[in-house]
Amino acid sequence: MTTTATELTPGAFDLAQRLADELGIARWQAANTLLLLDQGNTVPFIARYRKERTGELDEETLRRLKERAAALRALEERRQEVRRLLAEQGNLTPELDAALATAESMQRIEDLYRPYRPRRRTRAQIAREKGLEPLAEAVLTLTWPPDISPGASAEELAARFVDPEKGVEQVEDALAGALDIVAEVISDDPDVRALARELTSRRGMLSVEQAKDADPEIAREYEIYFAFAEKISRLRPHQVLAINRGERQGALKVRVEMDAQAVVEAIGRLWTRRHGLSLSAKSDLQGGPDPVARVLLPLLLRAVEDGYRRLLGPAVERELRSALTEEAEEHAIGVFAQNLRKLLLQPPVRSPASVIGIDPGYRTGCKVAVVDPTGAVLAVETIYPHPPQSRWSEARSALADLVDRHQAAIIAIGNGTASRETERLVAELIQTRPHVRYIVVNEAGASVYSASPLAKKELPGLDVSMRGAVSIARRLLDPLAELVKIDPQSIGVGLYQHDVNPKRLGQALADVVESCVNYVGVELNTASAALLRHVAGISERVAQAIVAHRSALGRFTSRAQLLDVPGLGPKTFEQCAGFLRIQEGAEPLDRTAVHPESYETARAVLRMIGARPEDLASSQGVQAVAERLKGLDPEAVAAQLGVGAPTLRDICEALAKPGRDPREELPQPLFRADVFELDDLEPGMTLEGTVTNVVDFGAFVDIGVERAGLIHVSQMGKGYVKNPHEVLAVGDIVTVRVIQVDRERGRISLALVDR
Repeated sequence: MTTTATELTPGAFDLAQRLADELGIARWQAANTLLLLDQGNTVPFIARYRKERTGELDEETLRRLKERAAALRALEERRQEVRRLLAEQGNLTPELDAALATAESMQRIEDLYRPYRPRRRTRAQIAREKGLEPLAEAVLTLTWPPDISPGASAEELAARFVDPEKGVEQVEDALAGALDIVAEVISDDPDVRALARELTSRRGMLSVEQAKDADPEIAREYEIYFAFAEKISRLRPHQVLAINRGERQGALKVRVEMDAQAVVEAIGRLWTRRHGLSLSAKSDLQGGPDPVARVLLPLLLRAVEDGYRRLLGPAVERELRSALTEEAEEHAIGVFAQNLRKLLLQPPVRSPASVIGIDPGYRTGCKVAVVDPTGAVLAVETIYPHPPQSRWSEARSALADLVDRHQAAIIAIGNGTASRETERLVAELIQTRPHVRYIVVNEAGASVYSASPLAKKELPGLDVSMRGAVSIARRLLDPLAELVKIDPQSIGVGLYQHDVNPKRLGQALADVVESCVNYVGVELNTASAALLRHVAGISERVAQAIVAHRSALGRFTSRAQLLDVPGLGPKTFEQCAGFLRIQEGAEPLDRTAVHPESYETARAVLRMIGARPEDLASSQGVQAVAERLKGLDPEAVAAQLGVGAPTLRDICEALAKPGRDPREELPQPLFRADVFELDDLEPGMTLEGTVTNVVDFGAFVDIGVERAGLIHVSQMGKGYVKNPHEVLAVGDIVTVRVIQVDRERGRISLALVDR
């Protein structure tokens, strides 16, 4: 059972305070947000319509709080579970209980529980069964048994435990078994594990070399890692993921290198300090002047070394590799999310004319689809300009006929196979149709969509391959509405999306899609079920029900009609209503971002400026409302109407810009009329291009040739650039200078011209 922020008892875990400390916010903000989340409210709804409750926390902070709250609750649940297990075993001492109470991580809790965890039969367990635990205890505590002379040797001490009936035939057997116990106990000690982990992460090296039996074709991709060594603390996320992939593919051999003796000595110092000995001097490692230590300490250190090499070292290596991977994945997922957000929020092209989408191909031809400004399919055709058919002139004529017949002004070309050759065809056509422009569109995921049940339902009369051409054209008209139909992981927005935890990546990218859809808002009467299911509070089932109800109803004339949709209750309505728009409905406020719960306040604001909701239905009325709203004092009006100032400000903004699409304020994509060849490029040339991907080491830019060029992070400005995302984003139109062209490998190096 989890503890909510409002159910704390004296001494209980204060989740709200912990979150407040981590996120740098007030405890009341954290407590109120937790309560809102626990009540089933979505992050977009809280961010937009509950600003007074959260102190205007932004969506990013709310998502971080939600994620950390889940992690901290899981941590607390595990803490209580371990405490229960230890109590049932009779091992929960006051000291262990106190250590559990202050454990700050899941790793620490598991370290504390490790010595008591049920396990398979180990060498140490076998030694215990032979009665060797008292001998091991003497070594562990550096305490001589009272009935043995302090001047005795280790062999004399061990001789007492020789028992052939128990399988202890000789003194050496007794010592070996006892030291197996010592090695396991010390290796399982939580402080020892923490020390070994910390030393290795700080001083250790990750060493990589080519695997002996590597496939030459696969190995070639990883040549830069054939003689690679780097401190663990200095590894970059993209290096970790690339090395992991190379190791999985059998191309690389990877190991963690650490000075084992330094770790053994550090563990020895830690352990002996507990028992009153200091190993600060080198001579102390041999026991110093104490006759007991002189005998027992070498045995202890021998066990420490064995335990480190056999048990602790390999475990620490696995843990550190796992931690490095987890950190690299989190970083990569953040990069994917950032790029995906920029891609989804690319401005829609509001073309008054039709748009042609081309899905290029060789043997099977190029699939061509013409759509009107709303995305409705007007015509489809297959042309064969490329080998093996090579019907170039015929294809150009067919394309020209489609342009003329449907008065198309824009041609969108998918960037897959045969894209470059198709650009040349379109460039030839444009020479005789100067009003036409073309653009290369990222077609990642189009084939996945084309074969999906959704595509079959949306475009039932079209062949699978032709649906891809329709999707390419629609991506230009409204990137968000089309891209939400595709699994975000199928959209190429990073270098390592197939190397990270798919569940974690899926959740992060789903959050981005949800955020973008609700940021833009959705037209209730035209939105597909694929788009509606990302609106706050709406499930896939409810999205389907909305579309079915709309089909039966004809169209929604008010937001209130949503409550008639089967399965859409008051809570779902509360979450989604503000993000759904009705441009031509019975209630003018339905075309704004004002939530229905605030309609009375919105009407009161309009009365104050001598306006009516009906004024929002015309552009002249909207201009007049916007102008009059400038004279209002939001703080004073909010106090007068008894609402929060943040809510009042949002209402005024929504009334001033009803039906606003925030994407329209962004620069339009870069259209082209001619095509460049790689051979046309020369160092020093200055070109315009579109950023297609941003990664840790730079950004890839489409400059109109068959390969995207790379702006390395070192070429992004005069000063040092640590994070490329602070300089460029997917979709940015940039001016670049060509630095180098490697025609053999098809690589183009670019520099960003000062923006």
